[in-house]
Amino acid sequence: MPKLKTNKTAARRFSVTGTGQIMHSRVGKSHLRRKKPARVKRQYDGKVALHPTNKGRISKLVPYL
Repeated sequence: MPKLKTNKTAARRFSVTGTGQIMHSRVGKSHLRRKKPARVKRQYDGKVALHPTNKGRISKLVPYL
C-alpha cells in the first residue's frame, strides 16, 4: 500500500489532542481587533474543537495526524 501525502497547509492549521479531537484556531484573530472588547479578544487565544461534520474532510487532508 503506498503512503498518502499530507497536505502541509492543513497540517499547520490543525492539531490533535490526546483524546483524538481535531483542534483549530478561531478565524478573525489577525487584525481589526482594537474595536473588539477584551472578553472577545481573549476568546481568540485558545483553540476550538473542529465540528464533527468537517472531521472526515480534514482527516483526508492530514491522514497521519
